[in-house]
Amino acid sequence: MPRRYCVYDVFTNRALAGNPLAVVLDGEGLSDQAMQSIATEMNLSETVFVQPPVNPGHTARIRIFTPARELPFAGHPTVGTAVALAETTNGDRDAGVDFVSVLEENVGPVRCAVRLKRGEAGFAEFDLPRKSVRTDLPLDRQGIADALGLKASDIGFENHLPSVWSAGVPFLLVPIHDLRAAERLEFDPQYWERTVPFVDGHLASAYVYCRGGVHHSARFHARMFSPDMGISEDPATGAAVAALSGAIHHFDGLPDGHHAVLVEQGMEMGRPSYIHLHMDVEEGTIATARIGGEAVRLASGELYL
Repeated sequence: MPRRYCVYDVFTNRALAGNPLAVVLDGEGLSDQAMQSIATEMNLSETVFVQPPVNPGHTARIRIFTPARELPFAGHPTVGTAVALAETTNGDRDAGVDFVSVLEENVGPVRCAVRLKRGEAGFAEFDLPRKSVRTDLPLDRQGIADALGLKASDIGFENHLPSVWSAGVPFLLVPIHDLRAAERLEFDPQYWERTVPFVDGHLASAYVYCRGGVHHSARFHARMFSPDMGISEDPATGAAVAALSGAIHHFDGLPDGHHAVLVEQGMEMGRPSYIHLHMDVEEGTIATARIGGEAVRLASGELYL
């Protein structure tokens, strides 16, 4: 049975940048093993399988797989799939179109706002399905530095310290001194596995960040590594930025009001990615948070399964 699929580059407005994503538009009826095998075959950070929604008022149910396992939630698959479904339905319109869709993910329903304009990359923004929450665990600062090929003095800046946060997928967030430290970082997956904790039954992924960026508008520069997900390095990680929202608020003590943060990632890989994080702080806590970005269709075809 032929099954339609497409490939999008996400968190970018141009092809062959950002984070590539495969979207299998006809995912109904595939077994868990079949979906995992297809994701392994695609060998991208994530592959999404679109299925009919459980709630008929929602747009679709989606299953998200890395080359190694299924995820309950992920950022670039949410953005890319929202744009892909919008373009599949509305892409031939002459005028622009704005609308809201709801994607059912294993973490729960995720509300997405989508904007399409002819001749431009599609844009999608989604509400975080969960607020970022910190998990207090003992962390070996020297061991983390060794796993990253850095000095212990490179770990941390200002009052930012390594910490574990999750908005659906847990990450060990590692603040480092500056861009130079990010550039010379050499991730050792074996050392990482021996050093860092397991969270929710999985080895914590590394999200390394510093202030500033190569792009003049970037507030933070980041890199992500996940042996547990089968990802040697990820060009853009929306779920990690969702987790990072909690750390930014905690360590920077954000005042009440709206805060827009641009996070760049993938620079060292030659795949620049730009993730938009918006946080609304009320009475000292994050009331709402959203992540957005652009997505560009690169390819389409059929799977013969």
